[in-house]
Amino acid sequence: NAAIFSASGIFGVDALPAAVSAAAAAMAQRKSDEEVALFAAIFTQLGDSLAMIVALRACEKSGGSEAE
Repeated sequence: NAAIFSASGIFGVDALPAAVSAAAAAMAQRKSDEEVALFAAIFTQLGDSLAMIVALRACEKSGGSEAE
């Protein structure tokens, strides 16, 4: 729900980067460099996949790609 990340939600817009950084620091504690690198790769792929989903939804709403 987008309201979680709004000014009135759990994380204010200004606090979100700090919350993400704190989560990353907590996840990295007592983990090897290899484990942290794996977390980074997993979350990078997750972000890329979410971006693709949003892009596909936008294409569906606009009736498809202009390149067609």
